[in-house]
Amino acid sequence: MSRVVLRYVPHTIRHVRDGGVTFEAFCVASGCDETSGPQDEQETAQDWCLRHTGRTGHDLFRRVATDHARVTRDE
Repeated sequence: MSRVVLRYVPHTIRHVRDGGVTFEAFCVASGCDETSGPQDEQETAQDWCLRHTGRTGHDLFRRVATDHARVTRDE
């Protein structure tokens, strides 16, 4: 006979500043696969969207902000 012991261990998740934040924009117009590529500044990705719209007329984008997080056990 086996026994299972379950216990709750509280954890916390926090942004890691040293990991930074990356911003990227993706054109979602039908047939367009262009992206801004990963950018360190949000404004750089947004500027890419503005230039892309001016060049192509595409006006719908998906914006992604990615950060790094660390999970630690609460003591």
